[in-house]
Amino acid sequence: MKKMIVNKIMRNISQNYNYDEIKLKEIQYGLETIYLTITKFIILIIISLIIGTIKELLYFILFYSIIRLAGFGLHAKKAWHCWVLSLTLFTLIPFLIKILIIKRIIINIIFIACGILFILYAPADTEKRPLVHKNKRIAFKVITLIITIIYFILTFYTNYIICNSIVFAIIMQSIMILPISYKLLGLKYDNYKSYKKGGTK
Repeated sequence: MKKMIVNKIMRNISQNYNYDEIKLKEIQYGLETIYLTITKFIILIIISLIIGTIKELLYFILFYSIIRLAGFGLHAKKAWHCWVLSLTLFTLIPFLIKILIIKRIIINIIFIACGILFILYAPADTEKRPLVHKNKRIAFKVITLIITIIYFILTFYTNYIICNSIVFAIIMQSIMILPISYKLLGLKYDNYKSYKKGGTK
């Protein structure tokens, strides 16, 4: 289904626009990502409605998406890896958000640990989206830390569902930028370094 839809759109684009091969590949990658995101989201909504975690899922996706925009992080190389990881994590985590009461001291420790990881490793790029420019990497790191501080402050003033959603969002994001996470999935880390060595920019 994905291939059929994406190929049909790509045919229309290639017939109506004079894009080079590189641009067309970028568009195709974007369309595949959008398709995968939409289909996963629909399935996750259905599952969360069945198990009663729709509120927790939406809060978690909101807070996780915001910090991921700045911190970036890994993308699974194979579609089925992405499906397995996404369905497992985005089903399990909202359930944990709903049932857990996390002590204040634990929250503080988590934020300190994740803050250190963000200083060390954020933002983490990918092969298809290398963060070549040093100033952009610095800017994204600062934004990630600012978001983390805002999240930390919010945990003092929100109910336990929102607080837990925030805590799991920064835990998830910190895992997504770790070199060991990239290694486990067979992905290259610090892609901007090889990109620069290649002399393309």
